[in-house]
Amino acid sequence: MVDIATRVYNHKWKIDPIVRSLIDTDFYKLLMCQSVFRNKPDTEVAFSLINRTTRIPLANLIDEGELREQLDHIRSLRLSRGESTWLRGNTFYGKRQMFRPDFMEWFENLRLPAYHLERRGDQYELTFEGSWPEVMLWEIPALAVLMELRSRAVLDGMGRFELQVLYARAMTRVWEKIERLRNVEPLGIADFGTRRRHSFLWQDWCVQAMMEGLGKKFTGTSNCLIAMRREVEAIGTNAHELPMVYAALAKDDAALARAPYDVLSDWHEEHDGNLRIILPDTYGTRGFLDRAPDWLAGWTGIRIDSGDPAAAARIAIDWWRKRGEDPRKKRVIFSDGLDVAKIIELSREFAGETNASFGWGTLLTNDFRGLVPDDALAPFSLVCKAVAANGRPTVKLSDNPEKAMGPPDEIERYKRVFGVGEQERLEVVV
Repeated sequence: MVDIATRVYNHKWKIDPIVRSLIDTDFYKLLMCQSVFRNKPDTEVAFSLINRTTRIPLANLIDEGELREQLDHIRSLRLSRGESTWLRGNTFYGKRQMFRPDFMEWFENLRLPAYHLERRGDQYELTFEGSWPEVMLWEIPALAVLMELRSRAVLDGMGRFELQVLYARAMTRVWEKIERLRNVEPLGIADFGTRRRHSFLWQDWCVQAMMEGLGKKFTGTSNCLIAMRREVEAIGTNAHELPMVYAALAKDDAALARAPYDVLSDWHEEHDGNLRIILPDTYGTRGFLDRAPDWLAGWTGIRIDSGDPAAAARIAIDWWRKRGEDPRKKRVIFSDGLDVAKIIELSREFAGETNASFGWGTLLTNDFRGLVPDDALAPFSLVCKAVAANGRPTVKLSDNPEKAMGPPDEIERYKRVFGVGEQERLEVVV
C-alpha cells in the first residue's frame, strides 16, 4: 500500500502529476460523451469553473504557474493501449462493447482542447470552449487539479511526522465510517468522490478501504482509472449537463419544455437496465415527473441529487405508483451531500419500499474537517459547468435554489416554462 504521507512530503508534480490518465474521470462522463458524440457532435459549448465557496481564495492559495503546468500536462495525455483495451473489451453494467468502435477511435486520438486561465481578484477564471464532446472531458480533471493543488498548498508547510499523524487520523475517520455502515441492511454504496477528492492517492485508498471493509455492499467507483486498477465496477449513468445543453439549444418555449425528455429519449435508444436512471431535478423534480411520458416510468430508477432527499424519494415513489409501477422493483440512488448518518437514516426509512442505493462523494474522499488549524482542509463547493451552448446561456434550476445557475432573466423564463414555484433554500453540502 502507498505511503501517502511520504508521497505528499516528496511531491514534485513532474513525477507525481495530479491527473495521470484521460480515464482518471467519472464513468458517466464517458457514457455521456459517447451519447453527445453520436447525437450532438457539432454543438459548440463553453464550460467554466465556479467556486461556490467564495471564502476560499483559490488564486491566493494556488500558484498560477503550477496550475498551468498541471493543465498543460493533462493536454499531453492520450489513452494507453491498456486503457483502450479495457474500455473496448470490458463488461460494464452487464454489457460488452459498451463503447462503440467509432467513438473509441475518436477517443484514442483525442487531445483535450486549449483552456483559458485568468486571475480575477482572489479567484481564478478557468474556461474551456470548443466542440461539446471534447470540452466536456475537461470538467472532472479540471476540478481534480484545483482541489488537489489546494490540498497541496495547505500541506506544503507540514513536516514528515505531522503528515503521518494527519493521514493516520483521516484514515481512522474513514474506517470508523465504514464500520458504522457494516451493519446496515440492505446496503449498496459506491464511491462518487472523484470531482472533489482530497487527492488521487487518497481516493484510491478510500476505495481500497471500502472494498475490504464493506465487501459486496461496496458496488464500485465512479472513477474509471481506479475501477480498472482495482478490478471493481465502474459506476455512473448521466448528469445535469445533458439536459442543460439540450435546453439551451431549444429554439422556443415549446422546444424548451420537451428538451429534458429529448435527452432521455436519445439515452433510451443506447442503454437499458441499470443505465436507465432518471435524473429529474435539473428543472424541478415534481414538474419533471408530472409531465413525463409514460415510457419513462418503465425505467429502472431515479437519482436524487438536490433538495430534501427523503421528500424527493417520496415524490418518485408516488409517481411510480400512479403510473402502475411497483416501487419495490425500482432503484432510488441518493447522491447529494451524503455522510454516514444520512446514509443510515435513508436506508432505514426506505427499506422495503424501494431499492435505495448511495453514491458517496466528497465526505468519503475529502473529509479532513477539523484536522488542521483554521480547518484549512475542509472540503468546499467547486464546480465546472456548461455555461453556454451555440452561444446561448445554459440554466440549471435544481430542487435547491442555492444550486441554481444561469442569467437571472433566463432563470425566470425556465421557472415559467417548467412551472417551478417557491423552493426551499437548503445549505449546499459538498
